[in-house]
Amino acid sequence: MEHPFHSLSELFAQLGLPSHEEAIEDFIEDHAPLPHNMLLQDAPFWTPSQAAFLREAIAEDGDWAEVVDALNESLH
Repeated sequence: MEHPFHSLSELFAQLGLPSHEEAIEDFIEDHAPLPHNMLLQDAPFWTPSQAAFLREAIAEDGDWAEVVDALNESLH
């Protein structure tokens, strides 16, 4: 079964963040770079529910995993 592709905009909307291109670019600029040893989901700027969603997306390696990985790369 093929997983649906989610965009970075959809991920930001899912996290309850502004999801237009400029807001995403600003978010990444404001929060990058994360320390190399810090996991994305452990970054201090996430709410507990956002961190839980990211943790679950990574652990399940499901349809959100690819875009979460892309965000992780952008922030590191």
